Amino acid sequence: MTLPTTLRAHAEGLATALPALLAQADQLAASVLPGAHGRKRAGHGDEFWQYRQATSSDWGARIDWRRSGRADVLFVRETEWQAAQAVTLWVDQSQAMQFTGDKARAPKAARARLLALALAVVLIKGGERVGLMPDMPARAGRAQLDPLALRLAREGPRDDYGTPPDTQLPAHSQVVFLSDFLGDPGHLQLCVGRAADRGIRGAMVQVLDPVEEEFPYQGRSIFESMTGALRHETLRANDLQARYRARLAERKDILAGLARTTGWQLLTHHTDQPASAALMWLWQQLDAGRGR
Repeated sequence: MTLPTTLRAHAEGLATALPALLAQADQLAASVLPGAHGRKRAGHGDEFWQYRQATSSDWGARIDWRRSGRADVLFVRETEWQAAQAVTLWVDQSQAMQFTGDKARAPKAARARLLALALAVVLIKGGERVGLMPDMPARAGRAQLDPLALRLAREGPRDDYGTPPDTQLPAHSQVVFLSDFLGDPGHLQLCVGRAADRGIRGAMVQVLDPVEEEFPYQGRSIFESMTGALRHETLRANDLQARYRARLAERKDILAGLARTTGWQLLTHHTDQPASAALMWLWQQLDAGRGR
């Protein structure tokens, strides 16, 4: 097959997946939007937000005399803060994220992509700016969703495990990392630490297949990484269960410690759980972070 033909087939494959991914994200976002309260704040802007009773610290020029004339107290007309929040996403699409413990269950990467795109839908409908690491700047508007979905639908790197890219993020913005975080934690700790030093707040969602929690293997088993670079054969897989679970618990402790020291938030999400619960959690964390 010639190179142009290969590229065309790849492009057509992406185009086929794009509407389905967007439709799933829209449906998931719709399940969360009714419970997602507005992110309005009082501040500079043109849009009316609310009236509130005047206090002794309010200047006379701020009094809305027409509204105050209908009551025995003075009222101030508040407008909505118009500064849109920048939220940048990183979705780990390494080969380890292609794992699923059950053919009827979507791989970890598919769940991470869906959560990221649905979150983008919710944020953009709320007037926020959304971007994607490593090189897609945060922008507002529905037009941002198509290129975002196209990027997410592409094949990931051939590495077994993923790490966040060294991307310069806007200071005092927010970021969301979606990964299994099973690779070397050193680079992750460095990235999160640097971001926190610049006032960037974030949330980490550890996406795991339930098999990765349970380690249900018994007897003779062959364990192989998704790229085939790592391989281990054993006759007594059940003997590895305790050590495996201890290593996983150790990794979770590292992530929890990183979240504590930086002020970031952490959620472990399993692919057999409803995606809507993780999406609502993300929305709530970002909403709380904006008010800080």
